[in-house]
Amino acid sequence: MVSCNTTNDNVEENTPQTQTSLNADTSTSFNTRMCKDVYLPGEGYVPGTASKGAVVTDKKWPNGSIITVAFIGGSTTVRNKVMQYAQEWSQYANITFKFVTSKKAQIRVSFKSGPTDGSYSYIGTQALKIPANQETMNFGWFTDTTSDTEFSRTAIHEFGHALGMIHEHQHPLADIPWDKPKVYAYYAAAPNYWTQAQVDTNFFAKYSTTQTQYSAYDKLSIMHYSVDPNLTTNGFSVGSNTVLSPTDKQFIATVYPK
Repeated sequence: MVSCNTTNDNVEENTPQTQTSLNADTSTSFNTRMCKDVYLPGEGYVPGTASKGAVVTDKKWPNGSIITVAFIGGSTTVRNKVMQYAQEWSQYANITFKFVTSKKAQIRVSFKSGPTDGSYSYIGTQALKIPANQETMNFGWFTDTTSDTEFSRTAIHEFGHALGMIHEHQHPLADIPWDKPKVYAYYAAAPNYWTQAQVDTNFFAKYSTTQTQYSAYDKLSIMHYSVDPNLTTNGFSVGSNTVLSPTDKQFIATVYPK
């Protein structure tokens, strides 16, 4: 199960762990890589107020931008994989990620892998307001032995955030039939230990239609996290999306048209 915890201080998308589905009879299992959306200090977010969006309009880059990206640490293999999959967006969006060595790069990618680190990214141009000595994106579980599937799933996802995209399960038009008591119980336990308020923020709060640019809800989106069928009332589920969906490609081309 993968999800997102919104906070306005620390950033992370969490340490890799594996947790089986709630139903012991099912063969399905979900990787637990929890994600914390990150916002600038002082940007309050109250669950249910719908203050964010599918692409947060005021966090978009100017169309045609050449966005500089620098690495902080990471092996040559890992860096090359991140560069490879980040460029998936540029095939469809009028945006170029230019990888540089300057510490003044607009996006700064680290590979911290401590127990409180994970994978995360600031949303769009929020990165420009982060001090130059701090990362704006992190990949906490990438190593030289990481599979191409995982590089694809996580790197494309985080660079989607860097372009201004938010999580698809909180899309303005999403109507996921969550079984709320089960979701609360699941995320209150290890390894997450989330409060009910945190679950409300990360699962049940919808994003705004007035502050966003968005397409039809897309359960195949690279920005959607896995949904365990045992956490919904009718067995609705979402698998692990590892590549850009057709809707992702069409949508980002309207956000950043060539």
